[in-house]
Amino acid sequence: MDQKRTPLFSALKRHWEASPLSGHVPGHKFGDVFPAGARGYFEDILKLDVTEISGLDDLHDPEGIIEESQKLAAELYGAEETFFLVNGSTVGNLAMIMSTCTRGGKVLVQRNCHKSILSGVELAGAEPIFISCEVDERMGVAVSIKPARLKEALETIDGIEAVVLTNPNYYGVAMELDELVAMIHAYDIPVLVDEAHGAHFVLGEPFPKTALASGADIVVQSAHKTLPAMTMASYLHVQGERVKRDRVAYYLKMLQSSSPSYPLMASLDLARFYLASLNEQDVKHVYDDILAIHRELEKIEGVEVVVPEGGRKVDPLKLTLRSSTGLSGYALQELLEKEGLYVELADPQNVLIILPLAVQDRKHDMIERIVRALLGQTKDELEKARLVIPAFPAEISRLAIPFGEQYAYKVVKCSLEEAVGEVAAKPVIPYPPGIPLLLKGERITRATLESIKVLDQLGARFQGSEWLKRNYMFIYKKEKE
Repeated sequence: MDQKRTPLFSALKRHWEASPLSGHVPGHKFGDVFPAGARGYFEDILKLDVTEISGLDDLHDPEGIIEESQKLAAELYGAEETFFLVNGSTVGNLAMIMSTCTRGGKVLVQRNCHKSILSGVELAGAEPIFISCEVDERMGVAVSIKPARLKEALETIDGIEAVVLTNPNYYGVAMELDELVAMIHAYDIPVLVDEAHGAHFVLGEPFPKTALASGADIVVQSAHKTLPAMTMASYLHVQGERVKRDRVAYYLKMLQSSSPSYPLMASLDLARFYLASLNEQDVKHVYDDILAIHRELEKIEGVEVVVPEGGRKVDPLKLTLRSSTGLSGYALQELLEKEGLYVELADPQNVLIILPLAVQDRKHDMIERIVRALLGQTKDELEKARLVIPAFPAEISRLAIPFGEQYAYKVVKCSLEEAVGEVAAKPVIPYPPGIPLLLKGERITRATLESIKVLDQLGARFQGSEWLKRNYMFIYKKEKE
C-alpha cells in the first residue's frame, strides 16, 4: 500500500472544500455556531469535525476511508490488524483484557502497570496475579520483570489466560521482550503489551524494539504521546491466532464512543503518514540533535542527565534530569515552570522531559530556561530528596481481597497511623504517571505507607485523594453478620 497516502484526512479536506451545508450533528456547524472569542482558536479544526455521513465511513463498521487508514497503519507497524482508538490507550487496555480474560480466570500483570490495566481486569471479573519488578537504583523507578520470576509464575499457577506486560516504562526504559514472549507462548498464553510510550519504536535503532516485532499478540500504543497526533488518539494492533479479533472489535464498539471524533482519527492517519515519511537519515538527524542537547546539559552546573544502569535500553526521546545539588524533582519542576518550561512529570528525584520526534528548533531556548531555573535556587529551597523506591510486594502476589469479593465489605475511614496491615478500599495513584502505588484490595504495608507520606511531603499529586492530606485513608471491613 502507498504509505504516502492519507485517505481519511484527505477525504475530510475534500469534503470541506466542496462547501457542504450541514444538516447533521455536531451543532457547531463547521464552526459557524461558536463563541466569537474562541472561534479563531478552533475554526480550522472544526472544518474536519463531522460525523458518519455519506462517504466518510464509520469507525465501528469501517469499509471505506477509515478501513483503508487502519490497513495502512497495520502495514507500517507489521500488524495483521490495527484499530483506531479515540478514547486513548485506556480503552485499548480495557478492550484487550476483556477480549482475552474471562470471569474468574487468572491474568498475570506486571506490577508497575497503568491504572487502566487494573480497571480492565476488574471489568473482566478476572483475578490479577502480580509479578514484581526490578528497580533501577540509579533512576529510582521500577523497570522490568525477571525471566526467572515469570517462569515460576507460569509453572506454578494454573488457569492463566493472559499475561500483561508494560513496555517501555514511563521513563522510556525498555525490557528485552523476545525471551519473555517466547516463554509465555510456550504455554500457549497470549501476550498483551501496554506499549503506550512506544508508538515510534517501529523506526528501529536507536529506539527500542517493538512489542509486535518481539511476537506480542496484542499491543496498545498512545500515538499522541510521541507522534503528531491529538490527545487521546491511539492504536491497537493484533497479530496471530491467540487473540480473537471479533471479540476485540466487539469490546471496542461497546467501550468507545458511538460518535468518534473525526479530527482524532484524521490525526492518527497523519501520524502514521509522518512516521512513514521519516527515512534513516531523518532519524539520524533527530538522534544527533538529542545527543547535542545532552552535551549542552553536561556543561550546566547543578543538573545531570540520568540514564538507567546496566546498559538497559532507553528511548532517546525521554530526557530524565536531576538536580545535582539535592533539589527534589518536585522542587526542580516548580523552578522550571517559573521559567515557562513544563515537564511531563516529576518524582522525588527527577523530572522527565519528552523531546519531539524532530530536530528541535527551540532546544537552545530550552537550555537557557533550564539555566535560568537553576540560578533561582537558594539554600532555603534545597532539600535532599529521600530515595523513594516503589514499595511493591516482592516476587509474586495477589490482592488480599479479590475484586469479586470486595462488594461484601464496607468501606470505613482509618487514620494513616492505624492503616498498616489493613486492606485498602481506594487506590493511591500518583499522577502522572498513573501507576498505582497502592491497589484497591491490597494490604497496606509500613513501607508503602512511608512511601506515600514522603511523596506527599515532597509535593506529589495524587488523583482523587484529598483525604491523604487530612491524614486518613479508606479501608475494607467485613460487614457484621
